[in-house]
This record gives sequence, C-alpha cells and structure tokens, in this order.
Amino acid sequence: MCGIAGYFDNTQSTTRSHLEKMTRAISHRGPDAEGFFIEGPCGLGHRRLSVIDLSDRANQPMISNNERYSIIYNGEVYNFREIGARLRSLGNNIKDNIQLKTSSDTEIVLEAFSTYGVDFVHQLNGMFAIAIYDRKLEELFLFRDRLGIKPLFYYWDTTKFIFGSELKAIKANKDLKTEIREEAIQEFLHLGYIPAPGTIYKNIFKLDSGCYIKVSSEGIEKTNYWNIRNKISTNLITDKEQALVKLSDVIISSVQYQLKSDVPFGVFLSGGIDSSLITAQAVGLSSVKVKTFSIGFEENSHNESEYAKAVAQYLGTEHHEFIVSYKDAIRLIDDVLEIYDEPFADSSAIPTMLVSKLAKQYVTVTLSGEGGDELFFGYGSHQWARRLNNPLLKHSRHLLSSLLSKLSTRYQRVGRLLDYSDNTDLISHIFSQEQCFFSSGEIQSLLTKENKFNFELASWINEPNLLSLLTNTKNGLNLSSKERKLNAMEKQSFFDLIYYLQDDLLTKVDRASMQYSLETRVPYLDHRLVELAINIDPKLKYKNGVSKYILKEILYQYIPKEIFQRPKQGFAIPLNKWLHHELSYLIEENLSEAVVKKYEVVKYEKVKELISDFNNGMDFLYNRIWLLIVLHYWLRKNE
Repeated sequence: MCGIAGYFDNTQSTTRSHLEKMTRAISHRGPDAEGFFIEGPCGLGHRRLSVIDLSDRANQPMISNNERYSIIYNGEVYNFREIGARLRSLGNNIKDNIQLKTSSDTEIVLEAFSTYGVDFVHQLNGMFAIAIYDRKLEELFLFRDRLGIKPLFYYWDTTKFIFGSELKAIKANKDLKTEIREEAIQEFLHLGYIPAPGTIYKNIFKLDSGCYIKVSSEGIEKTNYWNIRNKISTNLITDKEQALVKLSDVIISSVQYQLKSDVPFGVFLSGGIDSSLITAQAVGLSSVKVKTFSIGFEENSHNESEYAKAVAQYLGTEHHEFIVSYKDAIRLIDDVLEIYDEPFADSSAIPTMLVSKLAKQYVTVTLSGEGGDELFFGYGSHQWARRLNNPLLKHSRHLLSSLLSKLSTRYQRVGRLLDYSDNTDLISHIFSQEQCFFSSGEIQSLLTKENKFNFELASWINEPNLLSLLTNTKNGLNLSSKERKLNAMEKQSFFDLIYYLQDDLLTKVDRASMQYSLETRVPYLDHRLVELAINIDPKLKYKNGVSKYILKEILYQYIPKEIFQRPKQGFAIPLNKWLHHELSYLIEENLSEAVVKKYEVVKYEKVKELISDFNNGMDFLYNRIWLLIVLHYWLRKNE
C-alpha cells in the first residue's frame, strides 16, 4: 500500500521539484520509503508503506528485468505468487528470461506487464492503482482495479497529464489552473459525494474503476477492461445449497488471499453481519491470534460496541475498542473536512478515522466488511425500491406524501421520499432521500443559479431487457434467448455498487485509514465474489422479510444466530444531537449570512429556513445541514 504521483509532459514544464511536492503531499500514505524516476516526458514519484517484502530491494519506482519499463503502484495483488509461477514456467519461451530479484508483488506485476502487455490486468486479483512507463515507446499506462477500491486522480489539459493517489498530490503543483465544476456541487448536494469520473474541478478526473489509460504524445486513450454489467448472467443460482457452497468457498478463498502479509494484521469488527463473517473466516484461517478493533459511542443509541465485543469473545480474538465522545469528534473535525480534498459528507468518516488510529497502534493491515450490504440487499434503500415498485403505492404516492407531511417528523421524512415527479430518476432519489439529502427538485430551488439538475443514472441499470444490451457489447456474455430482468432491489443495489460504494464508502475508508498509514483490505470485493453474488437469485438475498438471507445462513454456521437478533444500526455518529449542541459552532461559522452570501452558491433564505426547521424539531434534516456545512467549509478553505 502506497501513494503514487507522476506526470507525462512533452512541454518539459513539469520538473522534479513539482514531483517532490506532489509525493510530499501524500507522505502519510507511505512513510517507509520515497523514490523517483524521471526520464524524457515522464516523471514517477512513490511513497511506500511496506507490507510485502520489507527489504529495500522492493522499493519503487522499480525497473523491469529487461530495463524497458518502470512502475509505481498503490495496492496489493493477492494472487501474485500464482502469476509469478506462470511467469517462471514460461522460461526460455520468452525473449527475456525473467530473474526475480524480490519476493514482492510489485515485481510480479511489472514483469507480467512486460510479458503480456495491457492484457496482464485480467490476471490480477486485488486492489490497485498502477502506473507503468514504457521507456522505449515513451508511453505511460495507468490502471485502476475493477471495483475502484484504490483511488487514482488525473489532470489533463490536452498538453499536460498529472496524476496522483489523492487530489492533494495534483493540487500541490501550483502551476496548474483549476476551476470549480458547478455540476459537482449539485451532485454533492444530492448524493453527499461527487461520483466518478468527475471531481469538484473541471479538468481533474477520477479514473473509472475497471479502466486503464494510455498517455502518449498523441494524447490520452481510455479503455474499459472490466464492467460489472457484462458479468450479469441469465443463469441465476436459484438452489440454496448450491449458493451456500459456492459463496462460502469464494469468501474463504478471498479472506485467505487477503491475509497474506509480512506485517501484523487485524480486522475491523462492528458486530454486524459482514464484519463478523470476515472475522470468523480470519480466525479459522490464521495461524496467529486475530486482533479485532471496534468503536463505540458514549451515546447508547449509537453504541454497538457491546455486540462487537460479544462476537470477539465468542471467536476468541484479541479485541480492542475505543469509546468515542463529542470531544474526540471535535478534535478530528478539521482533519475530516480536509483529508478528502473535495466536498464529502459521510460523517462516519469520523469513527472510521478513530478506529484506524486505534488499529495502527497494533497492526499495519486490516480487513473490513465493505461490499456486503451492496451485494446482498442490506440497506433500507433496497426495501424502499421494493415498496415503490408496487403500482398501488406508486400511483397514490402524491396523496400519501401530502398526508404524511402533516404528521410527526418521522412520517414527514417518508413523505419527502414519496414526493417525486415521473421524470425523476427514482433510484438516485431513493438513495438521496434515504440519506435525507436534497432531492433534485429541492436543489434547483436551493441554488442561486438556475441550472436544471437531474441525476443521470447509468442507463443500463434501468434497461428493461438486459439481453439486447449485453449481446451488443464487445465483452458481452454468450447468452441464451432467455431474458433476465433486474428487479427493483437489484437495480438499487447496482446503483450502490457503482456509485455509493466506490465514491463514498471506499473513499471514506481509504483516506481515513491511509491518514494513519494503515492498509485496509475488503474481502467482499474480490471480483470473483462480486461476479458470483450478482448472479445469485434475489430471492436468496431477501427471503421472508429477511435481508442478506444467504449471507446470514453462512454466518450462522460460525456464530450463534442469537447474537445478531437486533435492528441494523450502521456505522454512524450521533450527528443530529451534536449539531444541536457541541458542534453547533459549525453552523455559526459556515452557514452565517456573511459566509453564504459571500460564495453565492445557495440562497441564504433557504439556508436560514432549513436551520430554523432543524432547530424547531425537524431533527431529520441534520444531514442537509451537514451537507451545507461541508460545502461552505470547503469553499472557505479553497478560495
């Protein structure tokens, strides 16, 4: 796990000095070593967090055996030993007989590219952002993993290409001109994050997951090497026993892969379904006692630490917990609002940073449960997608919304979810209102500029007939004449997999953990597991009112069912209470009339009305308050 930065600049205006500033800006991602490669139009910079092969020989940038390629790389490729065995088996059948000098995955990745070219990426099982420079052809290649676990940003102005693991690496180059992208503010207010490939800036982008870019004197060329839509099959796994066996096998294989490390490891344990299953598998596979880490809250309504402790005691882990107070949160507010580099409203970044800080005292690698909810219908939004698919509710929604708006705040929130027009993208609307963010209609009345906004969902998710779509893609499946139609819960979960998971949850975990030089791995996002899970019958994911049914059936083979018989809480902080009291100063500092009118992004009268409603009992509006706090904090810091 590391931080990478670099450039491709035929104008020669980008120098080593720029590169050093870029890598220095992300030094927290790699405190163990620093390295540079500069040749012709290309410069590569690296900060290393040593995890596999701790020797200096494994430092980066690394030059290939034939001296043609140079690599910098962030992430882990878990099956590197198998790839290495294939490379060695080629022996004299290839022009350059490979002599491996290290036991690192970096060298295997580099030699695989040298041997197979860009197609090497199909062999990789892992999380990665890779940059490889071809010294002979003067071409730069950048690859991002299939699910977007590891971040990769780039700046492009038709002559200069700059990239880095975080936005701050690119922004460290003060010569670059950046301009705010207004559409990004609208996306942020609707979703709480800015979805790829966009960023808050017009000419800085996130590399799409499952993609690679070739950069040369001719410009840039982007290729999609993996797309989840092409992995949807018409042949669903409908048999429960078959699903249990296949799913169990792949989860075990994934955890086994991701336990590979030359440094101490642990598991983030919330006490929920996903992290508990990962922990159980790790305990069964590890030759040493597994360390687990959890966060609790002084406010009992948000404290799940007792459940994590119960799971840890049952499994016999070495458990560590940290109880969080508002004072702990206050100390981290500035860090949380700044480390994400662009507006980012997931307040659970606070406990994620705290548990990462705790874990780093004991380990360098952790496993985490991201992906379980998205793959197995674990969110309330999935339930709302199912309900709103009912024609009766769909046609009576406006009347119900009007009636509910006159009741208590709990029902008012539901009333807002039911309030949408026929041309609204229902999937993003459900997500937005489940989070209690701004609807597309509210955004248009909130902004000072009259720009029409309606979130455009990837069209294939709403495609009624997947057969015709898939058979027309170059990487499509060989399908029978039978059609597969996604149901409402599947569509909502695909939204979460493509948008929410990548640009919120994985972003949150990456920045929060890497802030403390901690590598976090996500076993549920092994692409083999993802490709299997999306083709398990939805009736095995939501059965008899039980969400994540098939995953729970596997878990209960390891841990008693009784431990988990409680409502789902999620990894949240009591932000509602804190904004009324201990964190109310954030409202005063960032949403005052002077600040709001200075930046003229949103209408002050709307902000004033929102704050008044919040202070007068409409507590469910706290996330909208938080959105506006984060936005104006960012504007103040990035003038």
